[in-house]
Amino acid sequence: MHPQTTFDFFETAGLPTPKIGVGQARDLARELFGVDGDAEELGSQQDANFLVTTAGGARHVLKVANPVFGRVELLAQDAAAAHVADREPGLLTPRARPGADGETVQRAVLGDQELHIRLLDYLDGRTLSGRGYLAPSVVAALGDLTGRAVRGLRDFRHPGTERVLQWDLRHAPRVVELLAEHVRGDGRADLVRAAARAAGETVDRYAGELPVQVVHGDITDDNVVCRRTPAGRREPVGVIDFGDLTRSWAVGDLAVTCASILRHRDATPAAAVPAVRAFHRVSPLSEAEVEALWPLVVLRAAVLVVSGHHQAAIDAGNGYATTALDHEWEIFRQATSLPAEVMTHVLRDALGLPARRAACPRPGAALLPTLAGGTLATMDLSATGDELHDGRWTLPGAERDVAAALRRGGVDAAVTRYAERRLTRSVRDSAVSPATVALAVDVHLREPAPVHAPWDGTVETAAGGAVVLRSGGVDLLLDGLRPAVSAGDRAGAGTPLGEVPDGGDRVLRVQLSALDGATPPPFAQPELAAGWEALCPDPTALLDAAAVAEETPPGDLLRRRDASFATVQEHYYADPPRIERGWRHHLVDTEGRAYLDMLNNVTVLGHGHPRLAEAVGRQWRLLNTNSRFHYGAVVELSERLTATLPEPLDTVFLVNSGTEANDLALRIAWAWTGRRDVVAIREAYHGWSDATDAISTSVADNPDALGTRPAWVHTLPAPNAYRGTHRGADAVRYGPEAAGAIRELTAGGRPPAAFICEPYYGNAGGMPLPDGYLPAVYEAVREAGGLCVADEVQVGYGRLGEWFWGFEQQEVLPDIVTVAKAMGNGHPLGAVITRRDIAERYRSQGYFFSSAGGSPVSSVVGLTVLDVIRDEGLQENARTVGAHLRSRLLELADRHELIGAVHGTGLYLGVELVRDRRDLTPAVEETAAICERLRELGVIVQPTSDRLCVLKIKPPLCLTRESADFFADMLDVALTEGW
Repeated sequence: MHPQTTFDFFETAGLPTPKIGVGQARDLARELFGVDGDAEELGSQQDANFLVTTAGGARHVLKVANPVFGRVELLAQDAAAAHVADREPGLLTPRARPGADGETVQRAVLGDQELHIRLLDYLDGRTLSGRGYLAPSVVAALGDLTGRAVRGLRDFRHPGTERVLQWDLRHAPRVVELLAEHVRGDGRADLVRAAARAAGETVDRYAGELPVQVVHGDITDDNVVCRRTPAGRREPVGVIDFGDLTRSWAVGDLAVTCASILRHRDATPAAAVPAVRAFHRVSPLSEAEVEALWPLVVLRAAVLVVSGHHQAAIDAGNGYATTALDHEWEIFRQATSLPAEVMTHVLRDALGLPARRAACPRPGAALLPTLAGGTLATMDLSATGDELHDGRWTLPGAERDVAAALRRGGVDAAVTRYAERRLTRSVRDSAVSPATVALAVDVHLREPAPVHAPWDGTVETAAGGAVVLRSGGVDLLLDGLRPAVSAGDRAGAGTPLGEVPDGGDRVLRVQLSALDGATPPPFAQPELAAGWEALCPDPTALLDAAAVAEETPPGDLLRRRDASFATVQEHYYADPPRIERGWRHHLVDTEGRAYLDMLNNVTVLGHGHPRLAEAVGRQWRLLNTNSRFHYGAVVELSERLTATLPEPLDTVFLVNSGTEANDLALRIAWAWTGRRDVVAIREAYHGWSDATDAISTSVADNPDALGTRPAWVHTLPAPNAYRGTHRGADAVRYGPEAAGAIRELTAGGRPPAAFICEPYYGNAGGMPLPDGYLPAVYEAVREAGGLCVADEVQVGYGRLGEWFWGFEQQEVLPDIVTVAKAMGNGHPLGAVITRRDIAERYRSQGYFFSSAGGSPVSSVVGLTVLDVIRDEGLQENARTVGAHLRSRLLELADRHELIGAVHGTGLYLGVELVRDRRDLTPAVEETAAICERLRELGVIVQPTSDRLCVLKIKPPLCLTRESADFFADMLDVALTEGW
C-alpha cells in the first residue's frame, strides 16, 4: 500500500463540522462574494454547506471548509473542477466564483475559528442519494461519468493534490486499523478488520502496477447530479464535491462508485457490473486494475464504516454522518457478501478478459471404485430436459424422479451435469434471480457405494454426512456419505473416506473448490456463475463421465438470429432472455429463471398443456394431411365452432392465422357485394397481408398507416372513451357519428362492402366500445348492403370472462366472425364463420383452400382447446381472476398518479400510463422503463396502443389469483421506485 508517512493525518482528520448558522452563511456570501440571497443548510460529513438563492433565482453553494483542509488544497479542487469541465465537454462540474480580490478561496475569522470559504455554482438537478432502485442503464451512465472524470483528470497537476487523506484507498487498511474501535455493534469491528486485511493483501500484490493520477475520490450517488429527461428518466450529467481530490490509484475512483451502488434497492455485487463495463469503455482498465477492483470496493466499504462511526463519535450533532451509518453498513455487507475473488472473475468475464479457471487435479485413485466399468447416465435437468415435461420440474422430488427413471433403465448411477442451469431449481413468481447454476455434481446411485480419496490430502471436515479433503490448492467437498475418517486425518489416494449408505436417496454430491478458507454454495445465481465456476472446477472427471452441459450462450444465439433472421421480425427487449420452456402462465429461460407471462394472449390454455401435447402427438402418429381429404376432426371442429355462435352463423372456413382470417373475410364481403370499399376504425390492427395491412390503421405497427391507405379504405375516428374526441359519458356520440359517416359515404356513391372492427377495442389497450356503438354502425352498414365483420382474433374465446365472444358485450350479431390466436393455443389455426348463403357467394372468386387450415392436426388442436376451456373452467377463471386483478390495478391507480386509467374486463386488460391526468400526455418512456423493470422482477409485459403507453395485460386464462397478486405487487414496486 502507500508508504508510511510521518504526517499522522488521523490526528487531524475528521474534525467537527464548522458551526455556522444560516444567517452567518448569508452574510459571508454577501460580504466575501457579493451575492445577496437566502441561505439553506445542506448536509455534509465534514464541511458546512449552504444553498444560497438570490432574489433573481440564481443559486450557489457556500462551502465552509473543515479546518483540516488548507487553502492550497481548496484551490486545487476549484482548478480540477474547471479542468474536467474543459477536457470533457458535456460533463458538468461546479465552477468556483471569485471573491472581490479575484481569488476563489476567501478567508474569514468567526470566533476562534479561521475558516476558508468558497462559493460554487449550483448544478441544477438531483443526485442519486438514498436507497432507491437504480436501473442498469443509470448504473452504466454512472460508470461512464466516472470514467470520463478519470480521463479528464489524467493530465491534471496541482501542488494541492499532494496530500495524505484518509479517503485515499492506498491508506485504507491503516485507516481501518486505527478507527475500527469506534464501530458499534456486536462483532462488527472484527468483521471490518478481517475484511480490510484480506482485501489489502490482495491489493498489495498489484499495487505496483496500478496507475496513479489525480482522482476525484468521491464520485458516488450523493455526488452525481442528474437531469430529468422529458420522460422523467434520471440522466447523470455532472459531478460535484471535489473535497477528496488527491493523487491516488485511478481505479480507486471506480471502486468508490461501485461501492455507492451497493446501498440501493435490490443491489447485489452484480449490480455494479454495468458501471464497470461503461467505465472500461471510456477509460480502459488494465488486468492489474481489474484484479484489484473488488478488493478496493471492500476497502472503500470498510473505510466508510469506520470513518462514519468515528465522525459520529466526535461530532454527535452531525445528523448527516449519523444517519448514514446504516447505509454504510449495507454497502459493507453487500461488498463482502461473496468472496472478492469470485467477483473478480465475474468482472473479468464481463469485460471479455481471458478466464483463469482452476482445474480439477488428475486423480490418483477412483472416487467411487465400484462404478469402475459400470454404466452411468447423464441427467438432463435443463430448461429443455425431456423428463421434465408436464410441469414435473415444479415438483419437490423432480430430480430424484428423473434419476429413478434412469436407474430403472439399468444404469448403475445417474449423474447431473456441472454448470447446468437446472430447471428444477427455478422459482415461480419470484422477484429475484434464483440460484440455478450447479457448482457440484450429484451422483444418484443404484446401490450403496464406498467413497475413496482420489488424491492425497488432509481431512478438514468429517461430520453430518459431509467430508472435506484439503489437498494443495483445491478442496474436495463431499456430501451424502457416512464418514469413515475424522477431521485432521491424513488420507492418501485410495483411502476410504466413507460410504454412501443404503436407504434414503443414495445421492453423493461432489464439489471442488479453489477458494481459500471459504465454502462455496452448491448453486450460484446465473449473474455470478462465471465467478463461481472459475473457482469451483468441474469434478466430472472424478466420475469418468461425460456429464457436461452444452448450451449455446444467449449472446451467440442472438447474433445468429440477427444474421439469418430478417431483423424486421423484432424481438421483445434489447437484451432478451432466451426462452425455451413454458408451463401454464410462466415462461422459463435457459438460465432457469421463471417469468410470469402477462402477455401471451395466444396461449389461452397456458404453456405446455399436457392434454394438448398428447392429442397432437397422437394425431401426428395417425395422420396429417389437408382438408380436401375426408376425416372426422375437421367436421367435429366446424360443428363445435358454430355451436358457440348464435344462428345463423353456421358455416366455417379454416385457415392458419388471424391475418388469413381477416383477409378471407374481406374477400367474402367483396364477393357478396360486388364492391371494394371497406370501413375500418383508426388505431386498429388486423394483419400483415396486402389487404389486411390496408385496413390496419395503427401507427405503432406502421408509422405511415394513415397516410398510405388505399382509396377503397375509409376510416372512422377511434371510439376511445378515455382520450378520444368524446370522453366519459359523451362517448355515446361515437356510434351515431360513425353511422352518419357511413351513410354519407353511401350517399356519395361509395357504399361499403364491409365494416371491420374488434368488438372490444384491443390495440388501443383493451377497452370496451361505447355502449350502442356497434348497433348504430351495423345498422348503417346493412342499410348499404354491406357485411359486418367482428375481428375476434384477440378478444374471443372466453378472455372477457363475462362473454365467450366480444360482440356479445355489444348485443349485436355480426355477419362474419374471424378468430385465431387462442383457437390454436399457439398452433397456427384460425377460422372465418359466417352464414351459408354468404359463404356460397365466395364461389364467384374461385375455390378456397388452405394447406394447413383444417388439417387433421390443426383440427385436433382446435377441438382440444375448446375441450380444455370448457373442462377447466377457463372462461370463469378469466372472469374471477380478472375481476380481482382489475381491483388490484384500480387500487394502484389510487396511489400512483402515473396510472391514468385501467381498461378492460376479464383477462383482457390495459393499464394506461400518463404524465399528467389532465392533458393525458402519454408516458411512453416510463412505460418502456416499467416493462424493463418488471422483466428484472420476473414479469413479462409489453406496451401497446398507438402511443405505446399502455401495459398490455392478456395472460393465459389459467392465471391464478396468487400470480395476479404477484404481478400487481411487482407493478407497485416498479411504480414506487421511479426510473
